[in-house]
Amino acid sequence: MKHALSVTREQDFAAWYQAVISEADMAEESGVRGCMVIRPWGYGIWERIQKLLDDRIKATGHENCYFPLFIPLSYFEKEAEHVDGFAKEMAVVTHHRLIQKDGKLVPDPDARLEEPLVVRPTSETVIGAAFSRWVQSWRDLPVLINQWANVVRWEMRTRMFLRTAEFLWQEGHTAHSSVEEAVEETMKMLEVYRSFAEECVAMPVIAGEKPENERFPGAVATYSIEAMMQDGKALQAGTSHFLGTTFSSAQNIKFQNAEGAQELAQTTSWGMSTRMIGGLIMVHGDDDGLRVPPRLAPYQIVVVPMLRDNDEDAAIIAYCHDLVTALNQQDVFREPVRALLDRRPAKAANKRWGWVKKGAPIVIEVGGRDVAGGNVSVIRRDRLYREDGKLDSQVVGKDAFIGQAASMLEEIQQALFADAQARLHGSIDRSITSLDALKAYFAASKKQGWALVQWAKPTGPALDKVIEWLKGEKLTLRNVPVDAEAADGACIFTGEKAVERVLVGRSY
Repeated sequence: MKHALSVTREQDFAAWYQAVISEADMAEESGVRGCMVIRPWGYGIWERIQKLLDDRIKATGHENCYFPLFIPLSYFEKEAEHVDGFAKEMAVVTHHRLIQKDGKLVPDPDARLEEPLVVRPTSETVIGAAFSRWVQSWRDLPVLINQWANVVRWEMRTRMFLRTAEFLWQEGHTAHSSVEEAVEETMKMLEVYRSFAEECVAMPVIAGEKPENERFPGAVATYSIEAMMQDGKALQAGTSHFLGTTFSSAQNIKFQNAEGAQELAQTTSWGMSTRMIGGLIMVHGDDDGLRVPPRLAPYQIVVVPMLRDNDEDAAIIAYCHDLVTALNQQDVFREPVRALLDRRPAKAANKRWGWVKKGAPIVIEVGGRDVAGGNVSVIRRDRLYREDGKLDSQVVGKDAFIGQAASMLEEIQQALFADAQARLHGSIDRSITSLDALKAYFAASKKQGWALVQWAKPTGPALDKVIEWLKGEKLTLRNVPVDAEAADGACIFTGEKAVERVLVGRSY
C-alpha cells in the first residue's frame, strides 16, 4: 500500500508531524524564529475551534472583551512568583522609535520608554488591574470575562502549533466573592474543556489536578485535560486555575461584603490555544495526512468533478453544483452541512489526494458515468482503504447520499473518537508499584503510554527529589485524575502511604 506522505508515523513520528502540516497546507515558517503563518485550512480549523468553544464559554455566562497587547513591567513585579515563572519567556519593548545609523535602523537612544512594556505572555496582571477598578462591592461580583488574543512567550525550542513564540488562544478570567464559588468556576471550566475536546475534537482526555510542581505560577491549584498522542506522549490540551487571592492581593482587587467589611476577591483563569490543532494532528492523523473530525472541518464534504484535460464539462459541473446546493441545505450537529465544489483547474486525482491529505471527512468524485447513473463516488477519510489495500470508493445514489450525508458525518466523528479512546484506555498501565517497574515500562518501547501510580503528594525536598528522578528518565507528572480510583497502597516514589493516584508519562 502506497501512502500519500513520504514518511510514516512508524519511521519518524516528528518528521511525519511536520509532513502532515506541510502537505495539508496548514502552516509554514514565517521568517521569524518560532512564529508561523497559519494558512487558510489550518486557520479554518482554528475558526471552528473558536466558534464551538466560544459558544460553550458564553453559555456559562461569560462575556468577551479585549485587553492590550503591551503590559507595563511594574504589573508583573507586583507578583513575584508569577513574574519569576515567565521571566525567561518575556519579550520586552524598551524603545518607541527607530533612527538611521550607519545605513541601518537602530533604536533611538532618546526614545527609551520610561517603563519597559512586556508583550503579553498572559493577562492575569493587566486584567487584575482592571478588576481592581471594576469591583467595589459584593454586588459587582462575580466578574466573568474571556478574551480571544495572541500571546508571546520566547520559547527556546519551537514546533509548529505545539510550542511557538507567538500563538493564539482564549483566556478566561473571573473574580468571585468566595473560595467555594471560585473553585466551582475552576471545575466548571475544566469540564467545558473536557466536553469540548471529546465532543468536538473527538479527542478523549483525562481531566485532573496538576501536582504542585506543575502549577501555573501564582496559582493555588491548577487543573488540566491531558490527551494521549499516537506515539504515547501526553499533551496538555487545556488548563483551568484557581488563583485564590494571589493576584487580587497584588492588584488590590477588594470589595465590600454584605456586612460592610473589606475582602479580597477570589480569582480564576483558564485557557486553550492553537496547541489543540497540534493535538488534533497527532491524535487523528494517519500515514496519508490529516483526518479532521467533521465538527471541526472547515469543509465537511468536498465534491471533485472528474474532468479530462482540465476542460469543464457543463453537465458534470451542473450536477456537482446541484449536489453541493442540496448538501448545504442539510443539517448536522445542529448546523448546516459545509460542502464545497472544487473547481480548481487541476487534475482530479491530484485534487482528491490533496483533500485526503487535508483530512476532509468526505470526498465525493463525480464523473460522466456518475451523472448518467444518478450516482456519486464516496470516499470516507476515516476508512480510506479496503482490506485489499485499494482505495475504498463507494458508488452511492446521489439522492440517497444527500439523505444520509448527515448521519455519515456523525459516524465519522464517533469513529475517530472511538479509535482514539481505545488507544488512550488501552495504553495506561495501572499495575506498576515500584520505580524499577516504572523505569522498565518506559524503557520497553518508544511508543509506551502512561502509568497511573500511587502518590503520597510529597512537598518540599521530597518533591524535588521525585522531580529530579523523573527528569533523569525524561518523564513528567501529568495530573491526578478527578475520577481515578482511590489510593490503597504505598507511594512508589517515597514509600509513604499514598493519598491519591497520579499519571506519569512523557510529554510535549
